Amino acid sequence: GPAPARSQAAGRLRRPGEPEPRLGRTAGAASPTAPAPAPGPPRARDAGDARAQPRPLFQWSKWKKRMGSSMSAATARRPVFDDKEDVNFDHFQILRAIGKGSFGKVCIVQKRDTEKMYAMKYMNKQQCIERDEVRNVFRELEILQEVEHVFLVNLWYSFQDEEDMFMVVDLLLGGDLRYHLQQNVQFSEDTVRLYICEMALALDYLRSQHIIHRCALPSLPAGHAHLTDFNIATIIKDGERATALAGTKPYMAPEIFHSFVNGGSGYSFEVDWWSVGVMAYELLRGWRPYDIHSSNAVESLVQLFSTVSVQYVPTWSKEMVALLRKLLTVNPEHRLSCLQDMQAVPSLATVLWDELMEKRVEPGFVPNKGRLHCDPTFELEEMILESRPLHKKKKRLAKNKSRDNSRDSSQSENEHLQDCLDAIQQDFAIFNREKLKRSQDLRNEPLPGPETRDAAEPAEDGEAERSALPMCGSICPSAGSS
Repeated sequence: GPAPARSQAAGRLRRPGEPEPRLGRTAGAASPTAPAPAPGPPRARDAGDARAQPRPLFQWSKWKKRMGSSMSAATARRPVFDDKEDVNFDHFQILRAIGKGSFGKVCIVQKRDTEKMYAMKYMNKQQCIERDEVRNVFRELEILQEVEHVFLVNLWYSFQDEEDMFMVVDLLLGGDLRYHLQQNVQFSEDTVRLYICEMALALDYLRSQHIIHRCALPSLPAGHAHLTDFNIATIIKDGERATALAGTKPYMAPEIFHSFVNGGSGYSFEVDWWSVGVMAYELLRGWRPYDIHSSNAVESLVQLFSTVSVQYVPTWSKEMVALLRKLLTVNPEHRLSCLQDMQAVPSLATVLWDELMEKRVEPGFVPNKGRLHCDPTFELEEMILESRPLHKKKKRLAKNKSRDNSRDSSQSENEHLQDCLDAIQQDFAIFNREKLKRSQDLRNEPLPGPETRDAAEPAEDGEAERSALPMCGSICPSAGSS
């Protein structure tokens, strides 16, 4: 008979007289009214089977070229913002939600002009006022504006609108250590030792800035440990000591509980190094050295530390056990608590600290870059359950403004709440590290001189006068700093 015609859309041989398959249907799919095929053994497929090698519906190389052109056009259309204008919500594209806390949420954003990716933490003003958290937010802002380190999450921008306060920070997609522990990731001693050393560099820097972190549990972007949340951090100077009961109970040092129950002189930087010891122990064993939960009474924990000792696994190396013992010493005076102490530990004598600072030491565990290491329910909650979703903010604020303008002034809302909102609006510290760095780069540029000018272009008199003018002083401290 005549040779069967090939259907390009279906990717299989078509018998003579058989109608072409309809567009918009899955190629080769059976009609809903067609009888089901009789069951039988699966048919072997080989290289000559036409159905095993469907013809592609489009050329991959042409698609990539077309997409490249589209991206170039999109890049050419990138907005240009006025440098004199403060960074605000409209400068960012919201991509997805990745986390939440007691009064704040975190999402991934992209800055529209530079296309750089960040994490944006936003806190509802009214909720902060109702929960008495405004002071903590302002303190976190004050700290983040003054610090910058390779093993910290660094603040880039802070701004506000009528509803929320915003902090835009480094995007760390590796997930925190507790997430990976829940995924049953096995960590080797070498990997844990690397995290301890990286945390030592971060904590030693914070100590030089008089900062106690009080929640030293890192995230793992690209397999390196970074300290993130500073919402319960505090600043102590001139021999001061902290006294507040703050932190996550299973990781809090014994002297924090003792200070709360019995009073005394309080606690200092050593509490962060205890947290690192608990973290390291948990990574190696899968559970923490003390069975402590958030529901435990503080008084019972004081008793626990005085009666229960840490059990170390016999298969761990002697060097690792010795290091953990120095971090998990109940007496803070005998605990490792600075970089100099760490460098004196015999098992860390071969550590190349300069290479660590430059992240040139390969980590033993690197989170999969192809996925987000966070709970996917955050995104669903933001899209479905959130009464004031971020992606509808612009329309909502415009509607609120219109309603406020038409409302009689005698129908004002709670005066105390409004006074607090006005105080936040006035005192919130706006910050832009990008602009700060740009100003610093300009100040560090060499003055025009004979060695930097083209020899064929003589300097004009006016230019020579400008070159002789003194440069401005150092960059002014960021807003809100003391």
